[in-house]
Amino acid sequence: MSIHEDEVGTDVALVERLLRGQHPELADAGVTLLGSGTDNTMYRLGRDLLIRLPRTAETVAALEKELRWLPHLSAHLDHTIPTPLHVGEPTAEFPLPWAIYRWIDGDLPSAASVTDWATYGKDLASFVAELHAIDVPSEESRDGLSWYRGGLLPPHDEWVRECLAEIAQLNTDVDTDVLARYWSEALQVPPPTAPHVWLHGDLRPSNVLVSAGRLRAVIDFGGLSVGFPDAEHAPTWDLPAVARDTYRAELALDEPTWLRARAWAIMVGASGVPYYWETYPDFADECLRRLQAIVDEGHR
Repeated sequence: MSIHEDEVGTDVALVERLLRGQHPELADAGVTLLGSGTDNTMYRLGRDLLIRLPRTAETVAALEKELRWLPHLSAHLDHTIPTPLHVGEPTAEFPLPWAIYRWIDGDLPSAASVTDWATYGKDLASFVAELHAIDVPSEESRDGLSWYRGGLLPPHDEWVRECLAEIAQLNTDVDTDVLARYWSEALQVPPPTAPHVWLHGDLRPSNVLVSAGRLRAVIDFGGLSVGFPDAEHAPTWDLPAVARDTYRAELALDEPTWLRARAWAIMVGASGVPYYWETYPDFADECLRRLQAIVDEGHR
């Protein structure tokens, strides 16, 4: 199902034709559809490779960032991140660039794959600390690395409130009044003064792989950017409270930072519900669960 306007559709047969035309040595490895995110459609190629195809021309920039910066970041990280191996050229049939990556084994973090959520929170904090410690490029070398999630909260006030109002009209169980109050409180907090850092930008559970309950790899760097670190912590509200608490303690995040991070969690969750309500209901539900976790946390 298409979730964006001007989406370019794909299927196994198309991917096989792309491979025969550009990488014939891989054409017989076997292609299997894995699924789609909001930006890419993924196919497994044989046992050892992954193919990612952008869903729209607008999401090509995310792929290009990965191709440029992942090899650089990988050299500075102990944790595993994706390795781009081949770049596919646009064709008349698929007019966007695409890429082949090395396959990474692992499971998504869930109740079935993680038994010790405190340890998971510690592992995730370790990755964030590593990433944020890498030297950022000079301002003149940051082309494509500026993103709203590395910025400040106030410029987004109007549309966040509009999103919360839309959610209230959808008759969900989420208390949007509480969320609006938390959002307003964060706007009164002093702005961040921390240096700009590298940001993954979307550390939700579907972008992390675990093995034997421990963090194995972080994937999907389409949101890679350089900016203030507050929004990086927002996806912890997708996790059990013990993981979130451990994560915060490991990074020694102070109260103003945590309030701003919670506001970023509200912003991203609230924007996703109305946008994906009809086209991608599973993702809209994920956003609602994040918002509900924020409300529930206030009752702890």
